Amino acid sequence: MSRQPLPEILPEISPNPLVSVDTSDGSGKDGSGVETTEVAIAPVSRDEPIVTRKELWSYYLYYNGDNGVGPNGYSMTLFQSLATAAGYDPVKGPGSDCSAPDASGQCVLPWGSGTKAVSSVVLVSNGVSFAVMTAIFTTIGSAADYGSFGRWLLLILTVICWGAQFASMSLTSPDRWGVAMALYMIGFITYGATLVFYAAVFPRLARNTPHARMLREKLERGEISAEEYEVEESLEKNRISNISTMHSNVGYIATLALNLSLLLPRMNDPKVNNYVLVLTNGYWVLLGIWWFIFQQPRPGPTLPKGEHYLTIGWKQIWIAMKQYKKLPYTFIYLVAFFLLADGLNTTGTLVSICQNDKFQFSFLQNTYLGLSQAITSTISTLGFWYIQRYWKISTKKMFVVTNVVTILIPLWGMIGIWTGKLGFHNVWEFWAYNVVFGLFQAPYYAFSQTMMAELTPPGFDNMFFGLFGLSNRASSMIGPNVIQAIIDRTGDNWKGFPFLFALCTAASIVIWFGVDVTTGRRDAVAWAEKHRSYAETGVFTSEEDGAPEKPKKA
Repeated sequence: MSRQPLPEILPEISPNPLVSVDTSDGSGKDGSGVETTEVAIAPVSRDEPIVTRKELWSYYLYYNGDNGVGPNGYSMTLFQSLATAAGYDPVKGPGSDCSAPDASGQCVLPWGSGTKAVSSVVLVSNGVSFAVMTAIFTTIGSAADYGSFGRWLLLILTVICWGAQFASMSLTSPDRWGVAMALYMIGFITYGATLVFYAAVFPRLARNTPHARMLREKLERGEISAEEYEVEESLEKNRISNISTMHSNVGYIATLALNLSLLLPRMNDPKVNNYVLVLTNGYWVLLGIWWFIFQQPRPGPTLPKGEHYLTIGWKQIWIAMKQYKKLPYTFIYLVAFFLLADGLNTTGTLVSICQNDKFQFSFLQNTYLGLSQAITSTISTLGFWYIQRYWKISTKKMFVVTNVVTILIPLWGMIGIWTGKLGFHNVWEFWAYNVVFGLFQAPYYAFSQTMMAELTPPGFDNMFFGLFGLSNRASSMIGPNVIQAIIDRTGDNWKGFPFLFALCTAASIVIWFGVDVTTGRRDAVAWAEKHRSYAETGVFTSEEDGAPEKPKKA
C-alpha cells in the first residue's frame, strides 16, 4: 500500500462551508429582504482520488466478510458451552452436571475465592472487552485522521481478529474455558474496533464518489440549489451505508449457509464447532483482503511536530469535548447513543445467553436462527433504503422507527419475570426475536451510522467516529456490569430486562426530541472549517479571544 504525501495546504472546492439560500422559493440565491437559511456544504480536497468501482466493491466485500458470525456469535457460544461444561450446579454442589435433567437451572464456576454464575462470567468478559475498546478508541481513534495511520490500524486489528478466530481450533475440552474466554475477548475487541475504523472511512468515500463529485460540479455551475445538494449528499451517504449494511447481511447468510455444509454431515463430530469457526474466519479473509489491496490513498495531514500517535487522540478528544457548546447536537447524540447502544448491546447479549441455554449451545440451531435474522435483515435494509429514497425521508425519522423496536425487545423480556409462558421462555419466541431483530435492528445500525456521519465535522472523521465507537461498540460498560450483579444476586437472567428497558427508553426519548440533525450538520461543517488548521499544525485557536492555544505536552 503506497503512501501519498499531503500538501501543506489542501486545495478545497468550496472555501465557504455555509451557503445562504432563499427559503421562500428554494432557488438557492440570496435576495434582498428575503429570509434566508444556511446550508452546510462540506469542503472536499481536489487531491483525493475519485472512488472507483473496484475500490467501492472491495469496501462492501470487507463488510460482507466482517459480518460477526464468528467473533460476535459462534465464539461466545463456544466459550459459554465450555464454561457450562466446566461448571457445576450450586444446589447440588461441586462435581454435579449443569446440564443434567434434574439440574436446578443455575450453573457456577470457581471465581477468585468464591464462585460466579456462568452468565455473569460471560457478561464480565463483555464488560472488560468494552472497556478495552474504550481505551483503543480514545487513545488512537483520533490519530487515525493523520497520514495513513488509519488504514494500517484497520489492517493490524483485522489480522489480530483473524488470528484469534483461527486459534479457536485449540478449544476442545471444558478445562480450556479460560483460554476460550481470552480468545473470545481478543476476537470481540478487535472485531468491534474493525467495525468502527471501517465505518470511519465511509464519509470520505461518500464525498468522493462519481455521483457526489457530479453533484458538487452541478452546484458550482448553479444547476442545483444548495438545499438540493444537501439533500442529495445525505442520500448518497445513506446509499453507501445501507448497501454496506446489506452486504454484511448477505455475508451473514452466505457464511451460515456455508457452515451447514459442515454442521449437518459432521454433527456428531466433537470438533465440528471448531471447524465451523475456521471456515467462518476463512470466508472473511477471502473477502476482506481486497480492501487493503484496492483502497486508494487518501491520507490525512501529517502528525504535528512534537506530537505522538498515542497522545494526540486524548488531546483532540479533550479539545473536542470543550467544544460541546458549539456542537450541541453532535454531543447530545453521542451521549444518548452511548446509553441506547449500551442497552441494545447488553439486551442482545442477555437474549443470546437465554437462547444458548434453551438450545443447549447448539451451533446448528444457532445457525438456523441466524439465517432467519440474516435473511430478514437483508430484506429490511433494502426495503428501508427504498422507502427512504422514494419519499426522501430524513435519516432521523427512519432511525426513530427502529428505536421503537429497540425498546420493545427488553420490554418483552420483562414479561418473563412473572410468567414462564412468555418472555423468551419458548422456542418460538427466539425465532420471532431473530426475525423482528432482522427486520428493524439491521436498519438501526445503518441509520445510526449515517446520523453520526451527518453530525461529524468533515476532516475529523476518525476522531468523531472514535467517539461514536465509544458510544456504540464500547458503550456496554454499564449494562453488563449492572446485569451481572443482578443475576449474581437473584440467580434469574430475566431480572436484568427492566433496567435495559429503562435505559433504551430514556436514550431514545433524548434522540427523538433532543437532536436536530439539520442544524447539527451545519454546526459541524462550520466548526470543521474554523478549526481545520489544528489538524495541520497542532495549534488550536480559541474562538472566544482568537488567540492560538498550543496543546500541552502529555
